Amino acid sequence: MSLTNSRWESNSRSDTRFSTWTPLCDKQGNLQLFEERVSLVTRWFDLWTRAQREHLLRSLLARCSKSQLSSCRDLLMEMVPASRLDFTAVLPRFLSLYIMSFLSPLDLCRAAQVSWYWRTLTEQDCLWVDRCVRRGWFLPYTPAEKEFGAWKSHYISCVSTLDLLISRETQEIRNTLIQQNASVTEEEEDQRRERKTRLQTRRRIQEEKRWTMSTRRLWGSNVKLEGARGGGSLTVLPRSESPLSSRPSSSRPPGASESSLSLVRARTVTAGLSSERIPAPSVYRPPSSISTYHHSSSPALLLLISNRIPAYELVLSGVRAGVTVVLYDHRGALSALSSQVEGAVSGRQVQRLGLLVPGGTEEVHVLERSCLTEKSLLDPDHREFWEKISGWVVPAQEGGGIDIFCPLAASAAGIALIGVLSSLTGLEVSSPVGLATGSFQNILGEWSHSDMHVGFSGEHPPLQYINDGVLHGWCRQAEWLEEALQEMRSSLETSLQRLSLQARGRALGYFLSEVLCLHDLCVSKELSVALTRGLTAVTRQNETRPVEFLSSFLKRCSEENEGETSGGEEKNHRESPSPELQLQQSAFDWRAAAASELLHSETLYLGRLSAVLKVYQEPLTAALNSHKAILSRADIQIIFTAVSHLLQINRVFHADLQSRLQQWRADQCVGDVFVKLGFKLKVYTNYLNNYTTILHTIDKCREAKPAFRAFLKTTDRTLATHMLSLQELLLCPVWRIQEYVTLLQVLSSHTIPDHPDSEHLHRALSTMLHFRRFIQQLKQNSQTDGLMEETQRLIQGCPNLREDNRHLIGSQDAALLRGSDDQIPESLRTFEHVSDVGLFLFSDALVLTRKSVQHTPFTPSQRSTHTFTASVALSSLTVREILHTRYVRHAFILEGPCRFWVCAIERGEEKEHFLSVLRSAVDSALTGHRG
Repeated sequence: MSLTNSRWESNSRSDTRFSTWTPLCDKQGNLQLFEERVSLVTRWFDLWTRAQREHLLRSLLARCSKSQLSSCRDLLMEMVPASRLDFTAVLPRFLSLYIMSFLSPLDLCRAAQVSWYWRTLTEQDCLWVDRCVRRGWFLPYTPAEKEFGAWKSHYISCVSTLDLLISRETQEIRNTLIQQNASVTEEEEDQRRERKTRLQTRRRIQEEKRWTMSTRRLWGSNVKLEGARGGGSLTVLPRSESPLSSRPSSSRPPGASESSLSLVRARTVTAGLSSERIPAPSVYRPPSSISTYHHSSSPALLLLISNRIPAYELVLSGVRAGVTVVLYDHRGALSALSSQVEGAVSGRQVQRLGLLVPGGTEEVHVLERSCLTEKSLLDPDHREFWEKISGWVVPAQEGGGIDIFCPLAASAAGIALIGVLSSLTGLEVSSPVGLATGSFQNILGEWSHSDMHVGFSGEHPPLQYINDGVLHGWCRQAEWLEEALQEMRSSLETSLQRLSLQARGRALGYFLSEVLCLHDLCVSKELSVALTRGLTAVTRQNETRPVEFLSSFLKRCSEENEGETSGGEEKNHRESPSPELQLQQSAFDWRAAAASELLHSETLYLGRLSAVLKVYQEPLTAALNSHKAILSRADIQIIFTAVSHLLQINRVFHADLQSRLQQWRADQCVGDVFVKLGFKLKVYTNYLNNYTTILHTIDKCREAKPAFRAFLKTTDRTLATHMLSLQELLLCPVWRIQEYVTLLQVLSSHTIPDHPDSEHLHRALSTMLHFRRFIQQLKQNSQTDGLMEETQRLIQGCPNLREDNRHLIGSQDAALLRGSDDQIPESLRTFEHVSDVGLFLFSDALVLTRKSVQHTPFTPSQRSTHTFTASVALSSLTVREILHTRYVRHAFILEGPCRFWVCAIERGEEKEHFLSVLRSAVDSALTGHRG
């Protein structure tokens, strides 16, 4: 028995796992056994064949986890380091394209032969479009979404079909500037004759190219596949001419007086491949200059405006028709400015070039780091810039020239600069003589040419670019307007740009959802492509009969598509007319029209409420259920629960309305449906009471949770949300109540008293009016709270102003006076202006502050601050006016329990208004105090 027990204990101590030879209790023995087995397996591995070894390695790797495989990969990389690697396989796509952008066109074609992926990269349009546009080669159609190599093929075709002309004009001008040789030799005469021949040849080539681009068919190997590629448009917009960065200049008569300020500046950022990040210009064009890229018969004018010019918004508002304006950043570089101008002119020549930039009588500050003088003009950067700019201006024989708005002709150094610039560019350079006084009023005076003949035979140079009234107003008031505009830019520039984008988005959403009814359109892809091509062709051809042209165009597309028909789909789309259309057939039934509008607007309202739940709540809830929470469950319930309740009751309301309108008669009633809705307005009351909490929750989560911020950025203002944000969608119930009131008033006014619906309509209207007053009271309370917080921040050292039933009535600036002697009658007393005060009138108190005005050095602007001085309860305040004397006017005395203040207001109308409001507030405070 003892022997058996000892054997059982021995077996327990030597417990094994997967093998009777692996003891778990004896660690040292286990380690020794493991090393022996590894040595044994290694000896076997050396004796196996290559196939057996690879089979073992594959079996081992298949059993490894991801972390073990990662360790094996690192070990292999250390033992067998990679000596060569394809950079396109490891770098992101945009970095690979950036590297390839430095290659020449010939190198890009060579790189396309490396592999199919390299060929795909080298055929990207972003590598070829700039090379084509820079040379004036524009693609005659718009490539489809997945079409690659169009711009590359266009570049190769243009290079192989056009002659390359090598010009020696630049070298000739440089030699002229350096040597200053005035003698005309026989060689120079030959060069001039040769240059004239080249110019004629170049002009003929441009005319032939223009005719070819406008008459030849669309590009592509297969004409029938052009619709699938989305071709057919001759209008191609480069990056610098995006819709957000261009608008037509206002067309006004030359003598009109302009006073409006264009404060909205649409700016774009250059998305090129250079390392600099300089804001691109805002390019303004008239409508006639943005339709196509064909050269117009009469070249336009080009005006460069620096954003360092004071009150440049006023100049932009007065730009004449036919003038292309480039508003550029003064902090940029000459190369960036050259690229911006190149994108603005789009390969076309301009008649004259205007330069409205800071400068004096001896220099022109084109950019912050590029000052144009007689010496700096010989620098390579300046010389290259002006040679390139002058190439876009017509020759001087055709009236081409440069107009510089700085008074260079007023000094000898400026005259020398004009002469050197004219010699370099071969153009006529003009500038103000500087006879008028004032910062910019010399622009209105006499101008001189580069040959220093004062005066012009034609129109005054600045009036060719800017309207007369706007130019005169800007020249005289630019410095003063800049102070106001600078403050508005700092506070409103971003807001105005954002509001502009939001307004355009809302207009687009309204057009797509309510005018086009995009959600009701079921258009096939082939029909969509054909319509797009047809509408583009109508716009390009400027047809006088667009309907007939579009019909014939679609017929040709149908023939090209080998007779494909869509008759079955047309039958599927035939539906019975909606109740709205049936009601609109009643020409003089105003009740039917109002009911139709009620149902239509209710459908749109339900669509917006449904968008809140479908676009926002459902994805957030799905993320929460999948353990990838963006918002917590409590936040989701706070934001969306009330909206779901509103959607439920309004769906019932919509169904009742639809059933009534489907069986519309003269005696049909809709008022009882509103009465039924009125009993459920408690849901709206709950929503409005929690509306502020909902907004605060959204703002809090947006600031604290980056995932929610990114979610809002991708979902706000899309077609699914009718181009509205979440906050704007949550405001729809407030707007809907006002719409209910308006529609009920229309229905009530066109319903006779004997109608069975009259009583219900009046009851529903009374309920909605009462509820609208409730909303207005909530809105007023919210505005009052915001105004109280703003006043609290404005007054320094002010005690807490937040109390129950207190609100700000108004404020008034006044002068605090001090009398010479209290014993002298007020009519004979003299007063001294001690300080400026601010009078803040609340519903129960009057707060007096000391107003301090601080002027900013070197500018006429000023800044005011308010410091708390005293506070008087209205129930203990007495107001007494002082008669007008030779010493004081518009004065009054404020008497409190302990002290008094003598104040005066500059204007009598303001004094009468403030005292009337003050007396009314005092009477109300006394009445409430007595009650």
